[in-house]
Order: sequence, then structure tokens, then C-alpha cells
Amino acid sequence: MQYEYITTSDQLKEYCRALASCKSIAFDTEFVSEHTYRPVLCLVQVSAANELAAIDAVEIGDLTPFWELVAAEGHETVVHAGRGEMEFCLHATGRRPAGLFDVQIAAGLTGMEYPAGYGTLVSKLLGHKFAKHETRTDWRRRPLSKRQVEYALTDAQYLPELRNLLGERLDQLGRQTWMQEEMATWQEEAETSILHDRWHRVSGNTGLDSRALAVLRELYRWRDAEAKRRNQPARRVLRDDLIVELARRGTADPGHIRALRGMERGDLLRRVDEIAACIQRGLDLPEEKLPVKIHGNQMPQLSVLGQFLFAALGSICRQAQLAPTIVGTPNDIRELIAYDIRKIKSKIPPRLSLGWRKEFVGRLFDDLLSGKVAIRITDPHSDAPLTFEDAEEHVADSAESDTSTKPLHLKHSPGVRRKRKRKPKN
Repeated sequence: MQYEYITTSDQLKEYCRALASCKSIAFDTEFVSEHTYRPVLCLVQVSAANELAAIDAVEIGDLTPFWELVAAEGHETVVHAGRGEMEFCLHATGRRPAGLFDVQIAAGLTGMEYPAGYGTLVSKLLGHKFAKHETRTDWRRRPLSKRQVEYALTDAQYLPELRNLLGERLDQLGRQTWMQEEMATWQEEAETSILHDRWHRVSGNTGLDSRALAVLRELYRWRDAEAKRRNQPARRVLRDDLIVELARRGTADPGHIRALRGMERGDLLRRVDEIAACIQRGLDLPEEKLPVKIHGNQMPQLSVLGQFLFAALGSICRQAQLAPTIVGTPNDIRELIAYDIRKIKSKIPPRLSLGWRKEFVGRLFDDLLSGKVAIRITDPHSDAPLTFEDAEEHVADSAESDTSTKPLHLKHSPGVRRKRKRKPKN
């Protein structure tokens, strides 16, 4: 394998000057995240203009020139599952990578499994296989062997070829606008998650009321600041389950805090007063400033309807060459049902009611929920056994036992079969 190995700041600056003229920059990263507040970047592997390069982040230290180049307009940035790459760019420059194209998302939009691993895409689309012999490498240790560097470079080597092939498939399916929309939405969500307060993502908080959520938010913010100060993963400072239990109990009494199982660690006992102060701030917060409690859907039919429509979604997606999991999850479907049936409004409408998802399946689900469209099993042995038809026509067909009508494609749901209305008899 021919590649350039960059280990000094001067080499990096020279390489970035050459890279600035490239219209496409594909890259991947190797990092270690188990022991620090933020992931430690160790190696950047680049494929551009038919050449490979490995940038040694441990040896160089400051890779700002590279991240400035990645964020600069005028090129496309190609990645696979690029949340980590986006995070490094955001923290280094405050900006997103320019023209981001994620081959994992493109694969889902063209009918492959989602999320598909890089090796899976390379194997299925390009027919290449490579051994995963360095999956347990500690990328912080130096020197790296030639075998380690070449192994890492394979994660960037095939990105341009994957991008071109998947781009052609998107063109054939007429989904370039879907890809652009999905990348914009994905980046917005990823940036919010990376740079903004994420207290609402503490696992196990769904049963808490607004006052307990206020306490949880204060504890989360204390934990995040403490983790940053110590340069440790946040959950190593205070586990999610302890945050939730402290919020649920709602007492700032130091004795009660110490008595909670899991709080016996010395570093936590030394900070009980700080933890108690966080809880008290949440308890003292005025009502109008409490977090909005997102009420769970108490309708038992939501679970049944969600499972039913998710099964229908799978059939729809197989016909349309689209990964069901990139369209939506059972929870996305339940949110849409609650939005439609109970008129539960939120600041962010359900995913299935927006953009290309609404065009593809949201309107069909609306028609199913309102009874305008019915589902019929036409061939249980088929990969796509379901037919979607007008409800009135379905009733007529059931009465006449007539299944001869040919299906057609839904106007707003590419690839979904829907039975044509028959002309009334004279």
C-alpha cells in the first residue's frame, strides 16, 4: 500500500496546502474514548485524489489546519458513520465538515441494511474483504507498525469508490434530494447532541415528573462539569441510575444521599454537599421554569398499532429499495399515531410527518389511521405480501371475493402498491 505518513506540523501544513485543491476529501479516524471526557484522536486516514495519507495526531498534537480545511467550503467530505469525525471538526473549528456525504446513510436510502458497517458495505458493494486483525489496537501507543497503519488506511481507502457507486444508485432511484435532506437533518441533530445540553438523554428518566426532571438537570450539569475538570467519562463520575434515583427521591438531606446504595465511593462522599446543593436548586426552581414533562402515551392501542404499522413499513420499504430502519422506528410510528389520534403537539413534529418521510410513508399512514386505506395480504409467500387499497374498494372486494384488480404505485409513496379504484358499472 502506497501512502504518505505525516508526523510533524510542517508536514501537515504542506499536505493541507496540496489537499486544498481537491474536490472530494474522504477520511476516517482512529480514537480512544474509554478513559477521557472527550475522545482522544490518534490517527486520521485520508483518501483524496487517488492518494492515501495517515496523519499522526499523537505525534503532531494540534490538527487545526486539517480541520479548518475540512470545514472550508468548496469540496465534498466523505465519511462512514461520521459522528465522531463531525465531533472533532466541531470542537476544533466550531463548524461542520463541508459538503458532508455519509456512505452509511446513502446505503440505507438505497435499500441496504441500516446502519451497515464499513466492512459490510465494502464486501457487498465492491467485493473486497479485509481481515479485522487490529480491532483491539491501542491507537495511543507509539510507534505504530506498518501493519497497523495500513489496516487503519483501509477504512478510508474505499470511501471514494463507495460514494460514487451509492451516488449512482441515488440518481437511479431519484433520491438525491432525500440524501441532501437527510444529511442536513442528521448534522443538525448530531451538532445539537454534541454541543448542547443533553440532560434529557439520561437513561431511565421517563418516569420522572417535572420537578424531578429539574433536579436531574442540575445533577447532570454538575456531573458534566466535574467530568470535564477531571478529564474522565461522565458516567464514571456519577452513574445515570444514581442521578435518576436522586432525582426521584427529591431530598437534599446529606444523610439520605449518603445512604443511597452506590454513593459509598470516597470521591462521591467528599462531594455530597455539592450534590445536595444541586438537588436543592432543582427543588427551589419556580414552577414556570421547570422542564416540560413529556407525558407518556397511555393508550394501550398505541403499542398494537405501532407494531402493526412497523410491519407494514417493512413491506413498503422492501418494495421501494429502502432500509426500514432509516425511515423510522416503532417509537417514531407511535409518536405519529399519538400526534394524529390524540393531537399531542410538541415543539418538534414527528419525524414521519416531515420531509421525504412524509412524502414516502407519512401520508399513507395518515390514510391508514383515518380508515381511508386498508391493507390486504395478497401473497403470503412474497417478499412484499401486502397490498394497500382504498377502504371502500376493500369492502367491495371482500363482499365480491374479487382480487383481480391490478395494483399501482402510490403517488406519494414510491414503491408502495395500492389497488386501483374500479370504474362504477353502468
